[in-house]
Amino acid sequence: MSVDISAMMLAIFLPLFGAIAAFLLPRAAALIGLVALALTTGAVIWLAREVWQSGAVILPLGGWGAPLGIDLRADGLSVAMLALTSAVGLLVSVSALDALKGAGQSRQRQYFWPLWLLLLTGINGVYLSTDIFNLYVMIEVIALAAVGLTVLSGTRAAVQAGLEYMYASILGALLFLMGVGFVYLQLGRLDFAGLMDAEPTGALIAAVALMFVGLALKTALFPLHFWLPAAHANATAPASALLSGLVVKAALYIVLRLAQYMPFPSEALLTLVGMMGAGAVIWGGIQALRAERLKLLVAWSTVAQIGLIFVAFARAGELGLTESWKAAALLILAHGVAKAAMFLAAGRIKDEIGHDVIRDLDRSPIRPTLAQFTFALAAISLIGLPPSLGFIGKWALMEGAMASGYWHWVVVTMVGTLMSVAYFSRVFAGFLRFDRVRAPVGEHQGWALADAAPLTLAFAAIGLGLMAAPILSFLEIGYPFGVAP
Repeated sequence: MSVDISAMMLAIFLPLFGAIAAFLLPRAAALIGLVALALTTGAVIWLAREVWQSGAVILPLGGWGAPLGIDLRADGLSVAMLALTSAVGLLVSVSALDALKGAGQSRQRQYFWPLWLLLLTGINGVYLSTDIFNLYVMIEVIALAAVGLTVLSGTRAAVQAGLEYMYASILGALLFLMGVGFVYLQLGRLDFAGLMDAEPTGALIAAVALMFVGLALKTALFPLHFWLPAAHANATAPASALLSGLVVKAALYIVLRLAQYMPFPSEALLTLVGMMGAGAVIWGGIQALRAERLKLLVAWSTVAQIGLIFVAFARAGELGLTESWKAAALLILAHGVAKAAMFLAAGRIKDEIGHDVIRDLDRSPIRPTLAQFTFALAAISLIGLPPSLGFIGKWALMEGAMASGYWHWVVVTMVGTLMSVAYFSRVFAGFLRFDRVRAPVGEHQGWALADAAPLTLAFAAIGLGLMAAPILSFLEIGYPFGVAP
């Protein structure tokens, strides 16, 4: 379906204009940011209604469609990702109002809103693009804003982590761009429709390999994960929530789309993808068990859970791709909501206690119980306990793997689940022990309006599991993968 006035344009340009306005009017940046986010969320709801009623929505920009012009396209998968971004982004923004209100944080307040709105522009652009060069442009916009958010605290550790992130992002973008160049030299066009029926020549296989390695750097897939733990652990809590909950999802989404439209080289490559995911599950879990700081543990758990998403994608081999993407999409949605909640809760705990050293959590007489409860709820989804959306995603992963005879992916999933129980239990022990406290315990200290946003996200991570069937039905609208364009 084509529309003349599209919510897709608003979803991209509202945050872009908001970013410009927030930069030019720093004193009103928070208000501008919230208004832009609210309007963008409204545009996403409008677009979701269009897709629900009419199927896939297509907008040729300027009246010129592909291959001469640029098409924007929304189907069930892309709108679900837009909804994730809007919902998580809006709640993180509300939390940021409290997190950045201190007298010494004027610089962070000044730059957070334009950077975050620019980030939102790039993320929404990724989900609506149908051209791989446009995807390159959008991931560069995302990288520019994400690096800025990483270094926003101004600490030495944050700046160093931001530099590592920038180097990895530049390298990943260059590899992706080289792949785009190979595609254009081979086919003379870059739109998805022109890629669907292409023969898997050597040049296209090389293009797929280059783009995948570039995206593996962007998603921090093992063993290319070196930049992520420090970047996510040393950013401010709202920035960490955005980086982990939303930014890496854009690159994961591109992997799904490329697997849909580009000729996939072989079963062996898909197995390699799954093995890299398995390595991330194991190595990320080991490092989370060794982490000394709470936010670093959460960051390493992101490495492990990204790996699990790639395992889900490879769960049933090449023949099972038309169904495996659904398990991967469910895990992406579950991780985005739960991880944003967990980083915000970890930030609240650090603010109230004054540190996030795991071994000393049980020594503090201050117990921010609502933040601790939020952290535990988010962990339920990330571990994969029922009835959370994380459980539904893991169940879909294992069910598909067993049905196809790929039992090794079931073993990887179970090992990853047990490791996540182990490293999150380190934190729960600190929440529940009181025997090392040498002062009266302030059990209810830390309850504040700032707890509302992460708690809402944590409840959503649990509650969305009860809505898995309608979510899956919505994801299939416009059949994003494998049957009809």
